[in-house]
Amino acid sequence: MNGLTDVRLLLRTEELLEEPRLRPCAERAPADLGRWALMLHRLRTRPALLELDKDQLRDIGLDAQQARSEGLKPFWRL
Repeated sequence: MNGLTDVRLLLRTEELLEEPRLRPCAERAPADLGRWALMLHRLRTRPALLELDKDQLRDIGLDAQQARSEGLKPFWRL
């Protein structure tokens, strides 16, 4: 690796440590899903996030803003 690649990896690692923990949502999907099944799973579950009340959101560890941003994402985006 050259020095530029090392710097990029270091910066990306720092970004990942700082960003909110919304990404593990993909890890919570059933493990045996293929690409298309995962997209279908997202197509069904993301709109469902928008219908949850604040107590239900607290139960799954999200606040209203996080649920809204995740629920409004297109199903093909992580």
